Amino acid sequence: MSLVSEFKSFLARGNAIDLAVGVIIGGAFGKIVASLVADVLMPPIGLALGGFNFADLKLALGGTAEAPVTLGYGNFVQAAVDFVIIGLCVFLLVKAVNATKRAEPAPAPAPPPADVALLTEIRDLLARRP
Repeated sequence: MSLVSEFKSFLARGNAIDLAVGVIIGGAFGKIVASLVADVLMPPIGLALGGFNFADLKLALGGTAEAPVTLGYGNFVQAAVDFVIIGLCVFLLVKAVNATKRAEPAPAPAPPPADVALLTEIRDLLARRP
């Protein structure tokens, strides 16, 4: 099978389309949650912490007063907070979707064949004899 025919087969199964839709929806959802974190959640948290902003966190490593060398770990902390909140939102979304799906009842087991039912009845009668 050639590479081109394998690729056509891959595309025909719909995997690429499903993946593309997932990436596009995930990107849009990520923007929504990032805006929720940056514009809705973090300002009150910063206000509660006395105007504290995670992005301003830096560790001075040295350098001069004109050109200080700093390790800006605040953006990393902010990204970690964003990640946790995005993870929580995705978890709640998946949980809500799973809750809307109805669990289908298991099909009733098929009755045993007539000969097995007859043998079972004979066994039960013999077991009841004194």
